[in-house]
Amino acid sequence: MHYIWLAIKGLFIGISNIIPGVSGGTMAVSFGIYDDVIHAFTNVRKEFKVSMRILGPLIVGALIGVAGFSMIIEWLLAEHTLYTAFAFVGLILGGLPILSQSLKNSFKQEQRKANSLHVMLFVVFFLLVSWMGVADISNGGPETISLGLGPLLALFVVGLVSAAAMVIPGISGSLLMLIMGYYYAVVYTINGFTSSLAAFDIAELIPFTLLLLAYAIGMVVGIILISKVIDYFFKNYPSFTYASILGLVLASPIAVIANTHALSGLTIEDAFVKLFVALVIALVCYALTFGLGKKDGITEELPEESHV
Repeated sequence: MHYIWLAIKGLFIGISNIIPGVSGGTMAVSFGIYDDVIHAFTNVRKEFKVSMRILGPLIVGALIGVAGFSMIIEWLLAEHTLYTAFAFVGLILGGLPILSQSLKNSFKQEQRKANSLHVMLFVVFFLLVSWMGVADISNGGPETISLGLGPLLALFVVGLVSAAAMVIPGISGSLLMLIMGYYYAVVYTINGFTSSLAAFDIAELIPFTLLLLAYAIGMVVGIILISKVIDYFFKNYPSFTYASILGLVLASPIAVIANTHALSGLTIEDAFVKLFVALVIALVCYALTFGLGKKDGITEELPEESHV
């Protein structure tokens, strides 16, 4: 059963990576599996079977989330921006109790109390994500991308950079792709792949597959590289790492609302009702994340060496 829960969490992580301002890393933190996932990626060669028992269901769920929901999320963001944004705000904040407990446990582990460095790290990373949320991004229109050596290399680099960002809680890989000018090109490629696969159009499927393969390889390399760095900090400086992550996560709702322009369509007449409905949706999603995060059996049944 724990594999099914992992796949469901992977589904939400995959969907979150499509939305500018939402971080897959933040969702992993909210679901209480972040450190296990980082350790699994870092030690996939040494502990292959153990790591794949964590990564396998997550990756399957994430791929379904990205491929199956990219079109739906585009529609939801266009037609129901406020409610979609607040749903992800609730999903993110639902993990705060678990993250706070992890921070407390790290203080006990290091036998220390919070100091000025913890506060500074929290503030710096909170401000970083908040700034990314309100930063002006000029790229905002649909784009396509054609098959060729240049686009393949570009998608590899985009995958590398965005995947590294996706691993870090609070840093949105989709937002970085927007800044780099490739967000809509990647979404177009994903949608083109799924459409041609559904229609079994081989002529269209081959170029889309090659483009996505370059992007996927870049993502794998980026995730492995940054996971090693984060795993090092988890092992050696857990309290400072969790303090930084707390700042990243708490600033994420600002980035989500700002980047989706969720509040821009409100008027005096309908603001109260729409905000009330949005808050109800956020609370439901908060409860969903909190409930999924409490599913401790997801990783505790795995061998002990899989844990950080």
